[in-house]
Order: sequence, then C-alpha cells, then structure tokens
Amino acid sequence: MPPRGRGARAPREPRELDAKAAKLAAFELLAMKAWSARELIRRLRRRGASAEIARGVVDELQTRGYVDDEAFARFWAETRARGRQVGSRRLRQELGQKGIPRAVAGLAVEAAFVEVAEAERCLEAGRRRLPALLRAARERAAPRLRDYLLRRGYPPGMVMRTVATLTGARPDGDAPAD
Repeated sequence: MPPRGRGARAPREPRELDAKAAKLAAFELLAMKAWSARELIRRLRRRGASAEIARGVVDELQTRGYVDDEAFARFWAETRARGRQVGSRRLRQELGQKGIPRAVAGLAVEAAFVEVAEAERCLEAGRRRLPALLRAARERAAPRLRDYLLRRGYPPGMVMRTVATLTGARPDGDAPAD
C-alpha cells in the first residue's frame, strides 16, 4: 500500500444500501430539502441503493405524502420566480430536468405568476439590472439587458417590450423604439 500523507484517508468503497438503509438515507435527504421523485431516486442510487430498492423506497414515501412532485413543482416555481426572478421558460426547463411532467410543470409555473404577473417580474428584473449596465457601457445597455432577461428565462416578446420600455431603444441596440 502506498504511503499516505498525514490525515489522508483511503477512498471508501460505496456500500450497497438495503431497503432499510435506503429509507433512512431518503429521510436524511428529505430533512435537508424537498426533492422530486426522480431526484431522490438518483440520490439514493448514488448512495448505493439498487434501482429497484430506490424506486420502492420513493414509491412508499410518495404514498405516505413525504414526496409529492406537484407540491415540489409549485414550491420550486414560486421560490425561483420570486427570489431569483426567473421567467416561465427557464422554470419549465428546470422542472423538466428534475423529472416533473410537462403538465404538472405548466400548472406550477402558471401558479407562480398568479400573485405577481410575469411581465411585472420581468420589468422589475430589468430595472434592477439596468443601472449596472448603463455604468459599464451605455451604448451596449439595451442588447445586454435583452440577453440578461433572456438568460433569466423570460419569453422573447416580453423581453423586447421590457427593454424598449426601460431604455427607449430597440433591444438590438440600433435605433430608438417607436
């Protein structure tokens, strides 16, 4: 065995989790944060549970109400839309990556913009970002604001209206908007 430095450990062999250990691991993960069913299965697999055991544990947790993809999707969409000022396109994409079905994701995203419309959130995100863009390069502010809002996941038409409203210029940076 090669010599190791002070305090160094040998890499651990991933241990195989049985159903009981997988359930404990699932509860430990759920105590930290909410997970979609697909994400939780992936995490259990990474911790050493077989696909069959991970699926069985998550199925049981779903029947008991500990894992609920609809509630998770609503929570995720609302917190991301409000806190990170993320638009509907990006929210749908993120929820899809987490294994949430399109129909469920669509309803969750709609619900996220009931209290404050997406157009208002887009305008607010633009207002918060614009001063820094104007300080950096006034002539490039409109296209950079457009790119920023598109990356945040707002629909293109909404982004174009927001940029025109805030800067008075077309988002491509050419001539003033009508």
